[in-house]
Amino acid sequence: MRPTLRQLEYIVTVSRLGRFGLAAEVLNVSQPSLSAQIASVEQELGLRIFDRNRGGVQVTAKGEEFIKRAQKILAEVRDLRHAMSSETPVSGRLRLGVLPSIGPYLLPQVIKKVHQDRPGLRIVVREENTRDLEQGLKSGRFDLILSTPEDHPNTIQQRLFNETLWIGVAVDDVLSNDTYGVTAQDLRDRLILTLDQSHRLSRIVYALAAECGGVVSDEYEGTTLDSIVLMAASGVGVAVLPDLYARRQGIYRDEVHLRPLTITNANRDIALLSRRKEANLPGQNILIQSLRTVAQSMGLAVFSE
Repeated sequence: MRPTLRQLEYIVTVSRLGRFGLAAEVLNVSQPSLSAQIASVEQELGLRIFDRNRGGVQVTAKGEEFIKRAQKILAEVRDLRHAMSSETPVSGRLRLGVLPSIGPYLLPQVIKKVHQDRPGLRIVVREENTRDLEQGLKSGRFDLILSTPEDHPNTIQQRLFNETLWIGVAVDDVLSNDTYGVTAQDLRDRLILTLDQSHRLSRIVYALAAECGGVVSDEYEGTTLDSIVLMAASGVGVAVLPDLYARRQGIYRDEVHLRPLTITNANRDIALLSRRKEANLPGQNILIQSLRTVAQSMGLAVFSE
């Protein structure tokens, strides 16, 4: 049956690496053989998957659809092999993309619960920023993503919980004594620290700063929540942090004091997102249930089904 699984693997690998020569090296085949196999598929199906040029290869519009379907087929075959060689009950696999500001603070407990309720379900987790999660879902690299729903239009969205925002400040900052919550007036004219603009949190913080009269630092953009906490600890500015990080990690740090924000728009919704025109995947419902149960146990405002 053509195209063969090996030919699908060739095409997906070339797409991922962007060069025939590099793909041939990774696949341990000669480049002429690799090119011939892909040309054979293109000729048989009457379509062009790649446009070749000196800078590498460019996937055509038809090629993108072909590659997306090929990735699904190869993933199903890998799951089939795993299921047949595993002694655990057959329950499938989900490839889950998640925001770095959520993953480490929520998923360990969620994965534990999933394994208790469905021992055979494997969840493969990868942390990426908002922009890369969007691309990964579109390309089929992820089955589902855990992210902010407004950043992923044209998806099926199952809202899970709402997360309030906190601030982190140096221990000698005047706001460190505000045990009743930080108001918009408290942030007026303050320098605010956040992640780089590939993260949704950054855009939320910019909107918050505009509402409060604060100024977002253009000299320092953190790559992790820990990095902006360290900057806040040095007295440079005020770090804005999600609830999960604040409750699970931030409150145990000695070099900063964390305080909740009591501002109307200082929050974000988190949802489980999937591609449109795609039925619920095996194990998806148990994952949703586990996410809501764990989030509720952590004191987050959970959306009803």
